[in-house]
Order: sequence, then C-alpha cells, then structure tokens
Amino acid sequence: MSTRMSPSDSPVTAPHSPFPPSRPGYWVALIIGVILAVLGLSLVAFGASALAFQNYQRDGEYASTDLSTVQSTGHAIVGPPFNVNLSGMSGPGVPAVADLASFRIEATSMLPDQEVFIGIGESSRVSEYLAGVPHSEVRDVAYGGARQWPGSRAWNVDAVDRFPDGHATPATPADQDFWEVSASGSGTQEISWDLASGDWLLVIMNADATRPVWVEGSVGVRSDLAARDLGPLGTGLLLAGLVSLALGVLLLLIGATGLGRNLAAATAPPVRRGPYPARLDADLSQAPSRWLWLVKWLLAIPHFFVLALLGVSVLFTTIAAGVGILFTGRYPKSWFFFTVGVLRWSWRVGFYSYSALATDRYPPFTLASTDYPADFRVDYPERLSRGLVLVKWWLLAIPHYLIVGLFTGGTMVAWSYAAPAGMGRMSASVSVLGLLVLFIAVVLLVTGRHHRGMADFALGINRWVYRVNTYALLLRDEYPPLRLDQGAQEPAETQLADRRERST
Repeated sequence: MSTRMSPSDSPVTAPHSPFPPSRPGYWVALIIGVILAVLGLSLVAFGASALAFQNYQRDGEYASTDLSTVQSTGHAIVGPPFNVNLSGMSGPGVPAVADLASFRIEATSMLPDQEVFIGIGESSRVSEYLAGVPHSEVRDVAYGGARQWPGSRAWNVDAVDRFPDGHATPATPADQDFWEVSASGSGTQEISWDLASGDWLLVIMNADATRPVWVEGSVGVRSDLAARDLGPLGTGLLLAGLVSLALGVLLLLIGATGLGRNLAAATAPPVRRGPYPARLDADLSQAPSRWLWLVKWLLAIPHFFVLALLGVSVLFTTIAAGVGILFTGRYPKSWFFFTVGVLRWSWRVGFYSYSALATDRYPPFTLASTDYPADFRVDYPERLSRGLVLVKWWLLAIPHYLIVGLFTGGTMVAWSYAAPAGMGRMSASVSVLGLLVLFIAVVLLVTGRHHRGMADFALGINRWVYRVNTYALLLRDEYPPLRLDQGAQEPAETQLADRRERST
C-alpha cells in the first residue's frame, strides 16, 4: 500500500517560540530526587515489613500463610527440597540455631474420615521410600502468578506428578524411622521443626498410605532473633526511609518545576481542532526500512531508562498537583507542562519503536515539541474541578481502563512441554496492539511498505490510550470520548460535525 504524503498526513503543529535550554541543575535535581524517593520507598517498605513480621512473632505466634488446598492422585505430596548449611553457626556471640527460625506445618485431610500424616526427613531416605511410587512434587508456591509474602488469601501450589504410571505402594509412613519430625492422626495435624543442617523434604500423605491425597494446609515461621531485634531495625529503616523519601520528593519537584517552567514559556497558545483537548498527531509520509525494526528495542534502551526515571517523577508530581487542585482548583502550570512533556517523549519513543513502528528517525532527548514526525499536546486548563480530582482517575475512568486493557493488556497463552524432570509450562502475553504492530512489521519486511490501514488502527489505539492518560493524570476534566479515532491526525471539528450529521 502506498504511503505517499497527503495533506492529512502532515502533523499539525501550532507555531511556538524556540525552546529555551534547561539548566542542567534541574535535571540533576530530578535524577537525585528520583533515586532518593525510590530508595526511601524501599526502606519504608522493608521497615514496615520488619515491624509487621515482629508483630507476628509476639506471644510465640508464627507468621503463617493462609490455608491452601493441595491435591495429588498419587500416594504423597512432597514439598520442594531445601538445603540447610549451618556450619560456623556456633560459638560465643552466635545465636542459637533455634533462635534463627522455627517452622510449623499444619495439614487437614479434605477426605471424609481420612487421617493425615506430615513428616520431614532426609532427602535421600525420603526419595528411597517413594521410589517408583506415584506422587506429586511441589515446584512452586505463588500468588497471582508472582511470589508473595505470607498473608495473601489466594495462594496457588504448583505440583508436578512423578511416576504417574507407577504401581508401587509405600509402607505406612508412621512406621518409618527416618523422619526428623512427624505427626499422624485425624483432624488437623501439626509439626514444628527447628533449622538443622542437611538436605530435607516435607512429605504429606494419608496416614494409611492410600491414594489420592487431598489436604488443606499452611506453613508458618517464627524467629526468636527476629522477635528481639527486628523492632529497632524496622524503626530505623522506617525513619531513614521517610527522611530519604521527603528529601527525594522535594528535589524531584524542584527539578520538575524548573523543566516545566521552560516548557510553559515555549508553548504556543492552544489551537482547538479536535474532539478532545489532548491531541496526538503523527506523520506517516515516510515508510520505515525493512530491517531496522528488528533492533529498535536495542536502540531505544537509553530512552527506556530515561522514561522510567521520568515516570517515577510524574507519579509524584501528579500526587502533588492533585493536592493543589483539591485546594485551589488549578493545576500548577510548570508541573502540567512537565507531565505533558513526559507523555510527548513517551509517544515519540512508541512511534519509533513498538507502539506504532512508523519511523526510523531516532527520537530526540527532549520534553519539548520539535519537528519530529510525532507530537502530543494538551491545552492548559485555567480551572479544574476540585471534586473530580478525587474520583476521576480511578472510578470515572474505569470504563476506559477496561477498553484500553482489551487493546493493550496481554492475553495469556500457555502451553505444556515434556522435560526430563517432568512436565513444564510456558506462557506468553500478547496484546491486540502488540499483534497489530507485529503484522505491520511482517508486511514491512515482505513489501518494504507501511500498511496504512493497520497503521491508522494502531494510531487510533494509541490516541485512545493518551487521552485516557490525560484524564487519569488530572490534566483535563473533559471526559475522553468513547470512540476510536483512527488515522495520523486528530479529526477536525468539521469532520466531527459531518459525522454527527450523517449519524442523525
């Protein structure tokens, strides 16, 4: 498909004064501020976690996971192997091993009238005991697809079947003499185990060694050392984190103020020409090369680092601006133009790389509008609603989040594969926009031309995303239109009027 330039392909930009150079000090303040703010948040999180963990340890209590159900069609459920090496953990001034950590495992059979067995034994002896016996091995414990601290209410236990076709039946587990600690009986069974050197395995079975095994259980941990020492440590980390966070936010806001003030001075008066006061424009007159898109992810890495830093800055400036809007009804102008500049930078990088794949011209390292073939602008509002600032970014924007999520959120694709250690699983996340850009890349590779129809669709998705960003970041009060405006340019008011007239 031809990509010859037409009048509608050329980006519409309002004339503006030359962008005054930013003082390097503002960038230095911004960078140091982000580093200190992130460090402060991390210290606050660690300090709060330490205090919470200490609180769990009071009165001899264990910090435990919530109950999780585990099933096996075999004769046993075997926990992941764990190695403990306590060499050098004895002597004057060294805490007792029992002070370091003690674990508690609880399990209740979900099968009627079925007694349950729990035991911890040396790996070699347990493996010999279960040789050729169908059982399940726990490979991972996760929450929502990611590892989490105890306390979550949706833990998932990932178990892999071993010897599913085996026919061996194990002897009654309670009769074995290799268990370091064990418990067997009806109802909820519990074992407590202090750390000890060696290779260990946790085993849960029916007390009579029958199959299947279906239990509900939890794991807890406590540390007398933590109960004594985590309080002062957590308090120190919390205070240090708060100081670092406060200083970092102050420097960050100073840097954003200086950079945004320069942008405000160089921005032309608004020219309203579309359905929304946030305008995303692009120039599709030049087709990208066939091959460069293969390495653009590598070439854009410097921009990704800068955008990560700027993204943290926008988070804090938006929070500070929200407080200002709540009391004054105005968005501080310097922070407004700084946030718009960050969105503009992000759009240029997306236009170059994997949000549109529409140009080979490398994006400039600047927050200001330039002659780059992609631009984003938002009209500055003189007044904003004080009440909307409390609800628009989360409650009112939910319909848009759902729609944008359909376009840009990943759809999980999972598959299994055979491996020597058992069955494995792999997964990938694919979005509509990602697939669309992939099709654009394939067409570009084969034909050397940019497919205009798919490019217009991709730009429409990006335009919707940036309108929602404008609303969610408190930059405007106007609700984004629930409409996919495709094409390189925003639809003009005359086009919208004609469209409304045809629809009626």
